[in-house]
Amino acid sequence: MKPAVFLDRDGTVNEQMGYINHIDRFILLPGVAAAIKKLNDREIPVVVVTNQSGLARGYFPESLLGEVHQKMEQQLAEGGAHVDGIYICPHHPEAKEEKFRLNCNCRKPKNGLFVDAAKDLGIDLTRSYVVGDRWSDLKAANQCRAKGILVLTGYGRGDYLYIGPEQQVQPHFVAEDLVEAVDWILADLNNR
Repeated sequence: MKPAVFLDRDGTVNEQMGYINHIDRFILLPGVAAAIKKLNDREIPVVVVTNQSGLARGYFPESLLGEVHQKMEQQLAEGGAHVDGIYICPHHPEAKEEKFRLNCNCRKPKNGLFVDAAKDLGIDLTRSYVVGDRWSDLKAANQCRAKGILVLTGYGRGDYLYIGPEQQVQPHFVAEDLVEAVDWILADLNNR
């Protein structure tokens, strides 16, 4: 069982655009491929874990979600990086399609996607890290007993200033972006 780094997608890996309802709206953030490559070089699994309620709400088709992830993987590969898994929650209580209208255990801040990834990839959640731009990511990290890192990209800066002070769960580290988060994770792993 090994530690892994779980990454939120929108606002952490790519620019926060609201719903990515067209392939052109997916824009990788600067430094992301290089940061993920550092983890790859250390053979630390990297897993994208993302809520995609836009699918449930009918804002875009399932096929677009596949295209977006293909584009993400292609752009990462161009930087010599890869992710070891992509786990998606397509559910929402107000979903347009009944098959997505669930009160599931996978929508962050719940930890169902993390548990699934841990089983599939042989990951020790308690030695892992969750990086995201929302407090739901930090709460999911807490449920997994992983270390939660808030990035100030996407919604992060606003969440940190206006939502964070009232929250019981607090980040283990606050990073400017994924690059700084990965550097902190690697230093933390070296200190263990």
